Amino acid sequence: MQQLVEQIEKIDFQSETYKDAYSRINAIVIEGEQEAHDNYITLAELLPESKDELIRLSKMESRHKKGFEACGRNLKVTPDLEFAKKFFSGLHQNFQTAAKEGKVVTCLLIQSLIIECFAIAAYNIYIPVADDFARKITEGVVKEEYSHLNFGEVWLQEHFTESKAELEAANRQNLPIVWQMLNQVADDAKVLAMEKEALVEDFMIQYGEALSNIGFTTRDIMRLSAYGLATTV
Repeated sequence: MQQLVEQIEKIDFQSETYKDAYSRINAIVIEGEQEAHDNYITLAELLPESKDELIRLSKMESRHKKGFEACGRNLKVTPDLEFAKKFFSGLHQNFQTAAKEGKVVTCLLIQSLIIECFAIAAYNIYIPVADDFARKITEGVVKEEYSHLNFGEVWLQEHFTESKAELEAANRQNLPIVWQMLNQVADDAKVLAMEKEALVEDFMIQYGEALSNIGFTTRDIMRLSAYGLATTV
């Protein structure tokens, strides 16, 4: 704890180095919330029986996006949105392809599990080292992200037997992309006092718990997780 306090005291939120890294990190969270908004709109079309709930979640993501845009303005940083779009391009393309093929299970794994767990992990690690303004915004956002994660968990748990094979295939295809994303952002995250190892650990905890809640065994989860970890070596 003392080490963390000392680390925060050393952060110069107004330095050019910090602002340069923040321009990409801030863009990633803004784009991530926009991706989530768009994905929930698409899911509302694929799951008409859950349309109202999914539209509600999409509106929540729009509010989150505005909050993070305010965080950038507070530090007088212009987010590098072009970088962020490329950052999410792998998951974006896979979600779009799955949606066109009517693969609801794959879409839910990408959005409700992978992207939400990625966001929760990043926010959890960022909150202790954020500036005061961003901390308040992020604390409010992370509480709501758990409800988004919960929607996917509940739906997939209810349809686990018929979804299991597609979930495993979607995990195999998309989890390695997460590790590529984490590697890509590691240097910028470190400038913000967010260690890659902590991000990986928190993501694995969130993702593993989600898979467990859906119905996978501990052995299954270790096997599924290995598809991502193999790419970090």
